[in-house]
Amino acid sequence: MRRPTRRVVTLASAVLAVAVATGCSGGGSGRDSAREADAGTGARAEGRPVEAPAAASSSPAASSSPAPTVSVRKTTYGKVLVDAKGRTLYVFGKDTKNTSHCSGACARAWPPLLDKTAPTAGGGVKAGLLKTATRGDGKKQVTYNGRPLYRFDVDRKAGEANGQDIDAFGAKWYVIGPQGKPITTEPKTTNDNGY
Repeated sequence: MRRPTRRVVTLASAVLAVAVATGCSGGGSGRDSAREADAGTGARAEGRPVEAPAAASSSPAASSSPAPTVSVRKTTYGKVLVDAKGRTLYVFGKDTKNTSHCSGACARAWPPLLDKTAPTAGGGVKAGLLKTATRGDGKKQVTYNGRPLYRFDVDRKAGEANGQDIDAFGAKWYVIGPQGKPITTEPKTTNDNGY
């Protein structure tokens, strides 16, 4: 009796594996989806293709390909330029017009705002001041009024400006306003607590 039962279980397992591989299983449960996403276990163990996770990971890259938008955000330093995710943009005192002097470790701490095409101007930005310049590595860095733009690696969310007035890599770093000039003043406060 045990032998036919084992054959039935083995046959049922094989049918289930074929149904899943050919897409006949429908949406599946969350557990099945998680198992399929784990390329090291479920999918390989059952001989199923692992294309789905790869396709899913390529779609965010496709959605992030449009040119970054530079906009204006109101902060404690007044109105400053920000990237498409609302992260503060900075300029480097050592840079010259349309020329970055920040590479290597500097560019890891202060990632340049790059764009393969022409960047787009968001609300409050003067489109005529927004351009790109070629870096030493051949990549296109977004500039504003001839000043290369950077983010600061320590800023983790929109609105943070932890890089303001820092002296690093040979010069000071400042946020930049919509007029195209660095903002070097102290933060503006709105109440007695400094907020």
